[in-house]
Amino acid sequence: MEQRLKKTGRLLLYGALTWLVPLLVAIPFYGPGGGLLVDVFLFKSVMIVVGGVTGALLLVHWFDGVQARHLGEGVTVGGVWLAMNWALDLLVLVPVSGMDIATYFGQIGLRYLLIPTMAIAIGYSTGRAAAR
Repeated sequence: MEQRLKKTGRLLLYGALTWLVPLLVAIPFYGPGGGLLVDVFLFKSVMIVVGGVTGALLLVHWFDGVQARHLGEGVTVGGVWLAMNWALDLLVLVPVSGMDIATYFGQIGLRYLLIPTMAIAIGYSTGRAAAR
């Protein structure tokens, strides 16, 4: 039971980090009035790279301890982290930005599908490697 709670806590912590790290990196790109200080496309590119690197590093660390059910683990981790990122954005980012839900998903939310994509790919590949 204690092992399961520890794993769940780590799952939630890592999921929160996939959201928090890009948020913290984004802050210096905005001026005191809330306006973007750089080209919007440069900003979006930086956010995709930061989010991708953060997610990849956390996934590599996560799967380091996985001994079985690799693909299932990828589906679970990817789904939980995706849901967490969407929920945190809906609680924090959407109200602050004033975006409607459709605009949010069109401009930002769909990009989070990279999380389960990467998690499932790593789960699949680590499972294949473990089977060899």
